[in-house]
Amino acid sequence: MLNRVVLVGRLTKDPELKYTPNGVAVANFTLAVNRPFSNQQGEREADFINCVVWRKPAENVANFLSKGSLAGVDGRMQTRSYDNNQGQRVYVTEVMGESVQFLEPKKNGSQQQAPQNNYQHQELPPSYGQDPFAGGQPLDISDDDLPF
Repeated sequence: MLNRVVLVGRLTKDPELKYTPNGVAVANFTLAVNRPFSNQQGEREADFINCVVWRKPAENVANFLSKGSLAGVDGRMQTRSYDNNQGQRVYVTEVMGESVQFLEPKKNGSQQQAPQNNYQHQELPPSYGQDPFAGGQPLDISDDDLPF
């Protein structure tokens, strides 16, 4: 069986971060995803898809995404149901996000900056960035050395 969802869209409001009684973070947000066609008036429509992310990714979503942020979500579709206050059965379909990609830099202002990767600076060889094919000379490579 296969259950895989990949979405790219914009958050419709700020993510909602909560913690379970055991201290596990969970973030809920809605992603507006454009449909690939226009309606009869020539306007693009969108689907509003509920997403849920757990643990450290949930905290990152809450800290670094806000209303209007462009994000990619990779996860799986899940359904659940519950009885509301009127005794009616309510069905919910949502994407359980396994990873969330922040697809644009955070806007300047009072908001926090996204975490930076702390890579140590390394000296690059003098030939780094030069095109090995620029001379137009054929390369002597055996077919056994090719990865395909």
